[in-house]
This record gives sequence, structure tokens and C-alpha cells, in this order.
Amino acid sequence: MTKSVSRRDFLKMAALTSLSISIPPLTKSAGLLPGARGDEQNVLVIVFDALSAYHISLYGYSRKTTPNLARLAEKAVVYHNHFAAGSFTVPGTASLLTGVYPWKHRAFRFENGVAKPFLTKSIFHAFDSYYRVAYSHNPHVVRFLSQFAADLTKFIPYEQLLLTGTGLVQALFQNDDDIANISWSRTMVKDEGVSYSLFLSNLYKMYNENKVKTFKSYFPIGVPTIKGDDHYLLEEAIEWLKNEIQAMPQPFLGYFHFMPPHDPYTPHIDFFGYFENDGLKIAEKPDDRFASSRPFELMLTKRKEYDEFILYLDREFGRLFDHLESSGVLENTWVIFTSDHGEMFERGIQGHITPAFYQPLIRVPLLIFPPGGTARTDIHSPTSAVDLLPTLLHVTGQKTADWVDGVTLPPFAPSAPDPERNIYAFQAYRSDPDSTLKQATGMLVKGKYKLTYYSGYYDELGADGKLVQLFDLESDPEELNDLSSLEKDVVKNLLLELKEKYAEVNEPYL
Repeated sequence: MTKSVSRRDFLKMAALTSLSISIPPLTKSAGLLPGARGDEQNVLVIVFDALSAYHISLYGYSRKTTPNLARLAEKAVVYHNHFAAGSFTVPGTASLLTGVYPWKHRAFRFENGVAKPFLTKSIFHAFDSYYRVAYSHNPHVVRFLSQFAADLTKFIPYEQLLLTGTGLVQALFQNDDDIANISWSRTMVKDEGVSYSLFLSNLYKMYNENKVKTFKSYFPIGVPTIKGDDHYLLEEAIEWLKNEIQAMPQPFLGYFHFMPPHDPYTPHIDFFGYFENDGLKIAEKPDDRFASSRPFELMLTKRKEYDEFILYLDREFGRLFDHLESSGVLENTWVIFTSDHGEMFERGIQGHITPAFYQPLIRVPLLIFPPGGTARTDIHSPTSAVDLLPTLLHVTGQKTADWVDGVTLPPFAPSAPDPERNIYAFQAYRSDPDSTLKQATGMLVKGKYKLTYYSGYYDELGADGKLVQLFDLESDPEELNDLSSLEKDVVKNLLLELKEKYAEVNEPYL
């Protein structure tokens, strides 16, 4: 975006058309981008936070939330049963970046980074001959990127793509960002009308309101925000990324983790009200044991706003992809579209901070766009977020990473997928990462069955503190029929496998 174009004008243009025509295409020579070394290929990973596969029309959702993704999928490998490794940002993203399940990298809680052994076991370390650049809107992801900074050629500061907010705090107190942000919030940000400093908080509020007032008419619910006062525009982030890619030496590895459609759901005016009174039919499901009893009508409203927010990111990803294609970048670049976890609007649960592990929360999108891809391939076998790192190493001809839990994804693997392969997911946000597992949710998908094991939840589950659920995902994709009391042999065998895995990862902490 040139300096002569105001942000208001920029938003108008972005809403109407792709801006890729304003940037001259990269020159192409024998299918390679300028500066490319031999036949080495670039890797571009795009993560949209809290994006559930259950809300994507490409995967059968009745609301047409992803028209651009559906269009672009005709050039991609589309994974239909892809699982996040954790149920919220910290474990889910750490597994994406390291290729191991959370019980190994030990990023359990919001304040946790990965365990020390994994500081040099990340996607950035594995691609050590590449130009490596990363950015995230999400402060929890920024913590991981800070841990891996030694293996990054360029670490884009959190505040660079914000309109307002605590970027200064993030920059100055990277090692103590949780405490620093709490101090900042208590001094500068009014929480329910209370602040340690009314004078400073009022000045800060006026400053933020002045910064975002230009854009309020474009966002009826509010300008997109991360922590209440960290406002951002996805349009500007995408436009920045288009220019960033123009300047990157080849080959590059880029990891860009953007906030939409994460709460708060604030769709652009072009999509606000798009699904109002559309007659969406939702399967009736009883409240879960871990429900916070959110009113059903409220969850319907939040679901609609979330779905309209997905339309916003879908448009912006479409703009980015079209630019990459027209500029020649796609001729030599693997593009990944995925998420770190999903979101729930059912069973009395809204959001993703819950011990529950239902499909809307744990099943996420994955599309891989091969360089110069022109055809679509659909993969229905279960796959995991930990598979992404070994797959990218394999398809780009890099050395294998001997620490990963994942495998090379089909159709790139030399052999057919194992139909009896174990796919795991795990969270333990109330447990100490430096100790054995005391309270956790573990999931094991094998064949058509999905077993979820809750352990240590005494407050919610009573004296035993344990619960086992078993679902047949083929015949019951909505998880309406718990088979744990009927398929006892299946439960026994799967639970034994999961507990053996717990024992294995607990061993160093005994």
C-alpha cells in the first residue's frame, strides 16, 4: 500500500477487488523465482486461528462460508479428517511448529512455551538452509516464535501489524510478557470500569478510539481486536504479506498466523448479517458435563457472527492466493492453509477453553497447494497436525527430522496410509508441565472409532474424576451416541493404548 492511499481508501479497494494488479508480477525463468537456488522450493504456511472444519462449506457445512477456498481447492490436496493436536492455541500451535504431540513439547498452559529440548526442534530449525520469516497476531504464538528466534532469519514484531495496543509491552518484556501485560492492563486499561490509574487509562482509551474511529463504519460489531485494545485489520496484514513475499530471498519458509476467526467475532460490513434468518438447521445436543451453560440463543448469535467472520478471512486468503498466482510465486511454492484448533457452539459450550474434545473443536482444515498445482486430490484418511512438518521436509527434499511424531501425508508418502494408525490429541491446561500428568483430556482416533479419556476432573466428574467416551465417527459424525457402555472391548483396547502412551511420556517426570 503506498503512502498516498489512506487506510479508508485501502479498505474500500480491498472490499471490491484484488489489489494484486497494482503490484508488478515477479519475473519467471524456467519456473524459478528471482534468487532461487537450483530446484529448491519455497514453503508458505498460513494459519487462521480457531477455524473449525465443521464451519467450512468446503467440508459440507450448509452455510457458504468459504466460496474462495472452495474455488481454490480445485488446485489443492484437501484433507477431510484432519485433527489438531490440542484444543487451544498453546498446545495446538506448538505441535504444528515442532511436529510432536503436546505431551512431548509440554506447552500445556497459557504461560508455557515449549520444553527446553524443543528449542532446537522446530520447523524453523529443520529448514536451516532457508530464509525463515514468521509473524503472528496471537501473543501466545509470539511466545513460541521468540523461543525459536535463533532459527529465524526475520522475526516480525507483534506490534508491526497492529493498529493499536500493547505492542510496546510485547517488545520490551518478551521474557515476562504475561506479567507485563497484566501490569499494563491494570494501569492503562479499564476492566469493567476499574483501573489503577484513571488519568492514564482515560488518555489511553482516547488514543485508541482516535486510532480506530476511521474504521468503525466498516466493522459494525467493532474493529477486529485481540485483547480488547490490540486492534488490527486483516486487509493490511495480507497486503503487507504480499509485499513481504516480493522481497524475500529464495528459497524461503514463511509462517504467518493470523487471528480471524478467533473470538471476538467481528465481521466486515460486507458480511455482517449475511447469514441472518437463513434457516440453518442445528442438531439438538444435550449440555455436556463441562458446559458453562451458555444460553442457546446467545450461541446461535455467536455462531452466526463467527461464520460471517470466516467469510472475511476467506476473502482475504483469496486475495493473497490470487496475487501469489498472478505474480508467479506459486510456480515454486508450497502453500499450506490450516488452523491450530477449532471452535464450539453446542452442548452448552461456546469457544475452545474447555476440557471437552468434540469434533468441532478438534477437527480443522488442511489444504496443501503444490507448486504449479492444477488438479484437486481429496484425502479422507485421518491425519494430524504433527504430520505437517515431516511432510514439508519430504516434499522439499530436506533432511528428515528424527524427533517428530508425525508421518508424511498422503499422497506424498511412498506407501498407502495405515488404516489402523493412531491419531492423538491432548490438552492439560490445569497440569504442571514439569510433572506427571494429573489432569488431562486425551483423544485417540483409530479407524472409525474416536475415544476420549478425561482424567483428574474431580470437580466436574465426582470422586473418580474420570470419564471415557467412544464414538463411531463414520456412522455418527455428530457424536450423538456414546458407545462406551456398549463396545467395551473397543474401549478396553483403545484406552490401554492411550494409557501406555501416558506412561511413556510420564517416565521422565516420575
